[in-house]
Amino acid sequence: MTQKPNSRLLSLDILRGITIAGMIMVNNPGSWSYVYKPLGHAAWNGLTPTDLVFPFFMFIMGISTYISLRKFNFEFNKPTLLKIIKRTAVIFLIGLGLGWLSLSFGTYRSLSGEELGFFERLLKSITNFEHIRILGVMQRLAITYGITALIAIFIKHKYIPYIIVITLIGYFLLLIFGDGFEFSENNIISVIDRTILGTNHMYKDSGLAIDPEGLLSTIPSVCHVLIGFCCGKVLLTTKDNNERIQRLFIIGAIMTFLGFLLSYGCPFNKKIWSPTFVIVTCGLASTLLALLIWIIDVKGYKKWSVFFESFGINPLFIYVAAGVFSILLGNIQFIYDEKLISTKNFIYQICIHPYFGTYFGSLVYALLFVGFNWVIGNILYKKKIYIKI
Repeated sequence: MTQKPNSRLLSLDILRGITIAGMIMVNNPGSWSYVYKPLGHAAWNGLTPTDLVFPFFMFIMGISTYISLRKFNFEFNKPTLLKIIKRTAVIFLIGLGLGWLSLSFGTYRSLSGEELGFFERLLKSITNFEHIRILGVMQRLAITYGITALIAIFIKHKYIPYIIVITLIGYFLLLIFGDGFEFSENNIISVIDRTILGTNHMYKDSGLAIDPEGLLSTIPSVCHVLIGFCCGKVLLTTKDNNERIQRLFIIGAIMTFLGFLLSYGCPFNKKIWSPTFVIVTCGLASTLLALLIWIIDVKGYKKWSVFFESFGINPLFIYVAAGVFSILLGNIQFIYDEKLISTKNFIYQICIHPYFGTYFGSLVYALLFVGFNWVIGNILYKKKIYIKI
């Protein structure tokens, strides 16, 4: 835990904060049965506003990786290598821990019908490792950060664009010849994940073992972070904000146009992290960052951004905290009107739904949940505390 450094780029913090607030909002509706279409993920091929928040954060993580490793001149040495490995392991284990916590609560509830003592039931719940999901959002962040950071210290940066292009082309060919765009367990993404991870350790999408954060789809997501890394170089090697804006807009426009053009043969698909999904979301992220630099750093319109800055200075901590609160609210139950009800359902069904209806009430709950986590982030922001993970 350290004091927030003064050298942080405000525009980057704001974009990071927008994505974290967006991720928390779309992950926590009052009811999954009542979600406005723009706030839900595309069922398979396609692109919604919600599909942008996670890749935007990964793009930003690439920029942050450039900024952090630049302090060490991107040189390979034992302290830098250990720092990369440690951070990768910590983020991965935190993600695994969130999955374990959710599974433990779920298992405890599922054992309610069996004649077990409290401690025996608790022990079975917390040791249900045969069904724990190995991968997830935090795990993907950990793996992509680790690989990007290692590439940054072992390989000359002029070769990174070639690595990105070759990797995305290779992944596209793998999808084409491996039924990668087919929503079925014959999909090569599912086949490889099931072979290595096992069905019990994967996310189920409509009953099918297709993990949106699986092993094979992590390959193009590394390219995502590498593109952010390259944009981080543009940011730090360009001192004039107007030139920064111009370069980021050009990069964003080229990638967005290219992504939409190629989408006729390679559809946007977040769940398999298709190459066009990488290209277009990085293009949009670069464009949005350029816009924020113009609004905040050039024009000086900063007052509106304080809300998002509270999220942006401690993004991973707040995201993890939100994950823990979400699990607790969904699993802590009590008796209300002679029925057992979770804290989340009580808030949504009893306190919100009667006044705001189904869809809007579900959104109100999500916004209140974002606001609750903002309070925590704002306390840290005011105290200028920066929690590193």
